Amino acid sequence: MKSILQSKFVVYTISVISIVLWGMSYLWSNQLVRQHIPVEYIVCVRSLIAGVFLFLMNLVFKQKIRIYKKDWWRFLGLAICEPTIYFVLETYGIKLTESPTYSALVVSTSPIFSGIAGIMFFKEKLTKINILGIFICLAGLAMVVTHGDNTTGEYFVLGIILLFLSVIVEVGYAIFTKQLSSTYSSSVIVMYQFLIGGVMLLPIAATRGMANFDATLYMSWSVWKPILCLALLCSSVAFTMWAATIKNLGVAKASVFLAMIPVFTAILGVLTGTEFLCVLQWIGIAVAFCGLILTQYVKKDGRV
Repeated sequence: MKSILQSKFVVYTISVISIVLWGMSYLWSNQLVRQHIPVEYIVCVRSLIAGVFLFLMNLVFKQKIRIYKKDWWRFLGLAICEPTIYFVLETYGIKLTESPTYSALVVSTSPIFSGIAGIMFFKEKLTKINILGIFICLAGLAMVVTHGDNTTGEYFVLGIILLFLSVIVEVGYAIFTKQLSSTYSSSVIVMYQFLIGGVMLLPIAATRGMANFDATLYMSWSVWKPILCLALLCSSVAFTMWAATIKNLGVAKASVFLAMIPVFTAILGVLTGTEFLCVLQWIGIAVAFCGLILTQYVKKDGRV
């Protein structure tokens, strides 16, 4: 029993670390788009750096990196979902909404879609308490983002549509990750995800991404700092941890943690001075956490 609890503690810990890093990713992505760095350039460079970094790490730790022939199409589908489509939709969504917090809220709706996918493809089970927890969590999140002084862009609605499309793509990514997790280590799955995705993105990065290339700006620390943070922390570290989370918790339950991204984005915004939370928003955070706890509730007999 003790080892099981310790194992669950580790899984929940790495889940939270992933979400915190992704909460910060909205702030780092926002820094880049405000400097007018093309989305195509950001996503491609971020993906390639992450892929190469994980390749070197897997060599150092002597991980088996061979892909079995039957799994090539799954890795291809994984890379098409994320980063090829997802990151482009997400980053454009952030750019058009001009609000990291509202962007994070839209992405946080993924538990609803992922829950359906988990039940359909992997026969995962959610109790009425788990489902109630999802909606309580989303209600708390709505309190966080709808009572703040958040400005939005001229093309806010289009940005929201793109973000909802990215949520659907995220579900596809989770399905492929779950299928591969029984055969490959998390770091190997994520390595190929970004190496293949980065190569796919090279053509548009070399054209649209470099159309107005300014060496002074592109090579500046104000650009490379957020890119490195996105590549090494939000891609390499967070996605590797997230692959392990999906493997242990399943698609449906793991995705609920994504709902907490806006909370951490808002809190980090407060700490960096870019956001201000009122009392009602802090109450919303508490409600969201309560809902998250309910989504992970398991009956004593082991049934979910």
